[in-house]
Amino acid sequence: MEEVLRTNDLVKLSYVQHLLNEAGISHFVADQHMSAVEGNIGAFPRRVMVAEADVNCAKRALSGVEPG
Repeated sequence: MEEVLRTNDLVKLSYVQHLLNEAGISHFVADQHMSAVEGNIGAFPRRVMVAEADVNCAKRALSGVEPG
């Protein structure tokens, strides 16, 4: 799996997941449960991961989303 986006913004994360779902691209959000460890301060960004074969399609689907 390869990372296509990294963010602390939970709204952006939700939007990115929606875009990937609409495009039919399977994805995984890494570090999603770190908030329990970090005390919900947003120190650890969540990473959106897709299969290597889907990286180009995912980047096209997320082209309107600013990085970070």
